[in-house]
Amino acid sequence: MVLTGHSLGRNKFEQLLKQGRLSREDINSTYKIMRRIEAEEMGLDAAEMVVTSTRQEIEEQWELYDGFDLQLERKLRVRRRRGGSCFGRNMPRMVVIPPGMDFSYVKMQDSEGDGDLKSLIGSNKTQNKRHLPPIWSEIMRFFTNPHKPMILALSRPDPKKNVTTLLKAFGECRQLRELANLTLILGNRDDIEEMSNSSSVVLTTVLKFIDKYDLYGQVAYPKHHKQSEVPEIYRLAAKTKGVFINPALVEPFGLTLIEAAAYGLPVVATKNGGPVDIIKALNNGLLVDPHDQKGIADALLKLLADKNLWFERRKNGLKNIHRFSWPEHCRNYLSHVEHCRNHHPNTHLRIIPSIEEPMSDSLRGVEDLSLKVSVDGDFKLNGELDAATRQKKLIETLTRIASSNGSSSASYHPGRRQGLFVIAADCYDGNGDCTERLPAVVKNVMKSTSSGSGRIGFVLLTGLSLQEIIEKLTRYQVNLEEIDALVCNSGSEIYYPWKDLEADLEYEAHVEYRWPGENVRSIVMRLARGEGGAEDDIVEYTGLCSSRCYSYTVKPGAKTRKIDDLRQRMRMRGFRCNIVYTHATSRLNVVPLYASRAQALRYLSVRWGIDLSKMVVFVGEKGDTDYDYLLVGLHKTIILRGLVEYGSEQLLRNEDSFKREDIIPTDSPNITFLEEGYGALDISATLMTLGIK
Repeated sequence: MVLTGHSLGRNKFEQLLKQGRLSREDINSTYKIMRRIEAEEMGLDAAEMVVTSTRQEIEEQWELYDGFDLQLERKLRVRRRRGGSCFGRNMPRMVVIPPGMDFSYVKMQDSEGDGDLKSLIGSNKTQNKRHLPPIWSEIMRFFTNPHKPMILALSRPDPKKNVTTLLKAFGECRQLRELANLTLILGNRDDIEEMSNSSSVVLTTVLKFIDKYDLYGQVAYPKHHKQSEVPEIYRLAAKTKGVFINPALVEPFGLTLIEAAAYGLPVVATKNGGPVDIIKALNNGLLVDPHDQKGIADALLKLLADKNLWFERRKNGLKNIHRFSWPEHCRNYLSHVEHCRNHHPNTHLRIIPSIEEPMSDSLRGVEDLSLKVSVDGDFKLNGELDAATRQKKLIETLTRIASSNGSSSASYHPGRRQGLFVIAADCYDGNGDCTERLPAVVKNVMKSTSSGSGRIGFVLLTGLSLQEIIEKLTRYQVNLEEIDALVCNSGSEIYYPWKDLEADLEYEAHVEYRWPGENVRSIVMRLARGEGGAEDDIVEYTGLCSSRCYSYTVKPGAKTRKIDDLRQRMRMRGFRCNIVYTHATSRLNVVPLYASRAQALRYLSVRWGIDLSKMVVFVGEKGDTDYDYLLVGLHKTIILRGLVEYGSEQLLRNEDSFKREDIIPTDSPNITFLEEGYGALDISATLMTLGIK
């Protein structure tokens, strides 16, 4: 995976705290910031390469994350180059690729030739301004003395853009007010009271500051402008020999700085984020602390008062602007992506052949075959062939592949299914032993469908091992051959009962990515043990460990770390794994990063060609620590109240982590509750309410 971040959560969180306007709780409830940060951490876990806009983004933003350590990344990179072992540790490779712009539409005109400006502000304005951009007149009407240089700020009316600090700096610096005018382009508005709360607050504060410092005739704040007029706004500022400023608390990159440079405007910009690298590359402006209003005023004065410096920075910007062109960006990006592809060649998922069902039947109704399947053969779609010929050729190709893969002993094939019923109920007693409720609900779900034979398939998702689930289902006389897939050990293994419990080797290869294997096996016990915990609080369950799932027994009452804490400690050491407390907190499963019950379900959806929207997942009201991720997605979910007595959710999150409602919509139309009982008739009635027969 190639990851490109934008406006990173941890950096934004720190800046909002520094402002002091909102508490941690308010920031999280307003922006869902902790959920966002965890999503970014998950991106780091999976990413082979992270594209950044600037070096500063790496060193001061991504460095804030548990999943990235610059020093460790450099050490691991050196070890790989020398052919040494990294002992299962991984850090994504960070590359700097500045965003690009298309400068073909930029019409450069010498700012020293200010004839247009004189036409606008001269004595005979009406006669001379007809050929000038209307936005010029709209801005200039605000100024008592339009001859002064213009300080231009262009952004959304967002608190993070820090426009109010700029206005205070301007209002409290007499020398700056005497030297220049200020233009604030803050989006479009009709009525401030009808805008969003944050935008309304910013604009109201702007008006109050203009009144407080008596800035009438010195500040322009037009209500409307078109996107097509933005280039003319930059041109006007350059004509007045003005300066562009971006005082944002954090600016991930700062495309407006590139735009301003393309029109010959020197810039003043925040030192937090992308502007650091931009100004280093262009050498066309000054950096400031966005919280230091005196520093902002001093930087503006320096550029505006010294015309030699102004012309020097303008010239530098125009000379170096090609570094941020769109063609340059594309060349860099494709070069780095090709490097990743060379290290990780594509693998194709094989389509399992169906023996008894004719190929033509399984493909009936398929119009765009290229969107339905992907094959590792020499067949290629040819737009010149009609639909019937294309289907015939595809059938021949798939048949050839099927015959080359050998025969199957199955009496049916999941590829014929029109939908799946997925049982993911975590039924354990207080000791962590699987109860008879699990086989009971499996039987009832199987009985609940009135669909024709073979239309609905059944999948079991569980934290149990294969041996445990076979023993439990066999004891309660559940016919294993009626189940299409057993997803065991918290999603790390898939077995097919219809193929004599054959393991899915392609799934094993898929989840192998970044799996540290034996390197992580012993360290888990040390990291999972809480402060003051005993040596035997958590011990390896050797009999249930497999090559892609290490299981550990947790002693009752043991001091163990929650998932959030344990995952953080693993990430900081470069270990990329999924960690699940199961069996009512009495067991800990450590599985590969790409292995989980939710991801296994998506894998089966792709392999069998069954849309997620055609799946129904049956769960209890609680479960293992991966329970929440079974509730979100395109599939339908039926929560069986009273089915599960003991879960593991108490070992999932810390107090300052994101909440369940941050990832699961409370009013999701895909989630339905079965209030009482979980008998076959009860389940069937609930399915009917979902339109499933």
